[in-house]
Amino acid sequence: MSSSDRRLFLLSGLAALAGCGFAPVYGPGGGGDALMGQVRVTPPRGRAGFLLTSEIEARLGRPETPRYELRPVIALRSEAIAIDRSNVAARANLIGTVHYTLTDLKSGEKVDNGKVTNFTGYSTFDTPIVTRAAARDAEARLMQMLADQMLTRLAAAAASRSR
Repeated sequence: MSSSDRRLFLLSGLAALAGCGFAPVYGPGGGGDALMGQVRVTPPRGRAGFLLTSEIEARLGRPETPRYELRPVIALRSEAIAIDRSNVAARANLIGTVHYTLTDLKSGEKVDNGKVTNFTGYSTFDTPIVTRAAARDAEARLMQMLADQMLTRLAAAAASRSR
């Protein structure tokens, strides 16, 4: 396939997407655009709450005059998934769930709510300090994944409301 054939193929794919109503979520008029600088997060307690709030604010910004309030509730649990011959966990999964509610601050109406769940793994070590560092890193990765999932759903819901 020549380079001009590839370009024609890619452009025809973009034209097909435009014809079917496809619009970028964070483009002008997209669902993500409606949330930018508009969402105040009520941070859950603890390190996980701080990490989740930081991820959300990094993507949407911290609003001066918010239109919405986002209330996430985090539940975390750890599961041993690999046990060695001496019956000691060598690997663990950190499983997280975030239940969230997005409320319109002017009307008090619940605009959206839902739940996202994900997991990440980490290795355990003979040294408790190293194991704790691995668990903390897993927690940070998990909060990033959960924030991504939650914001994707909120942006999709906002895009469907604006149509």
